[in-house]
Amino acid sequence: MSKSNDSFGKTVGVVLGLCLVCSLVVSGTAVALKPQQIQNKLQDKQKYILEAAGIAVEGGDVAGTYVKFIEPRVVNFDSGAYQNDIDPVLYDQRKAARDPDTSSKPNNDIASISRRADNGLVYLVKDEAGQVKTVILPVHGYGLWSTMYGFLSLSSDLNTIQAMVYYEQGETPGLGAEVENPRWKALWPNKVAFDNDGNVAIKVVKGGAKADDIHGVDGLSGATLTSNGVTNSLVFWLGAEGYGNFIAKARNGGLNNG
Repeated sequence: MSKSNDSFGKTVGVVLGLCLVCSLVVSGTAVALKPQQIQNKLQDKQKYILEAAGIAVEGGDVAGTYVKFIEPRVVNFDSGAYQNDIDPVLYDQRKAARDPDTSSKPNNDIASISRRADNGLVYLVKDEAGQVKTVILPVHGYGLWSTMYGFLSLSSDLNTIQAMVYYEQGETPGLGAEVENPRWKALWPNKVAFDNDGNVAIKVVKGGAKADDIHGVDGLSGATLTSNGVTNSLVFWLGAEGYGNFIAKARNGGLNNG
């Protein structure tokens, strides 16, 4: 009996030892790979920003192309002014939105975001002369199953849309997930975000927009709630509680100042 117990104890000891070693190896690998994972995530984000800007990656160098053409800035949503004391490279808008000290609950949460950070990122796309030709606004809002994150690209008039690029979403494959379909993304260029009275007018139209509808984009077939989510997110982020104050200030010459 003692030999049997010794054998069982040794077996358990070996198993526990192997588990401990494996756990240490996995933990160590995760820690070692974390910087590379963070870098890969950053490069993916830069890739989508460049896509929204309509800029081809030069020689496969995403980071180099990004630095050459894109200037990230932080703006205050309430004042619309640049926040020069906040480093846009280090600023985490999602994290800020989760902190009650750096965020607030929207009065009209049409996009179902729960909380909005006090400050937001914008990406200025500059030409060779250093003048802003495109402004990219990060937008997000709830669809059918998930919060969808994207980049809205506007011309320097802050009204003409150049691109709408979603980079993170969990909608139904073949339906709502078609927000990432190149054919649907191709419907956005040259649409107009605001009407003549300055109201947010861009919308995704169920059943398809009319040919002369400068504010309408065809809805996603079989994905009404996702389509509504896209419209709601744009109405919120282009409005007074989103980038509306920044847009108003930028139209008065604030894009290249501050």
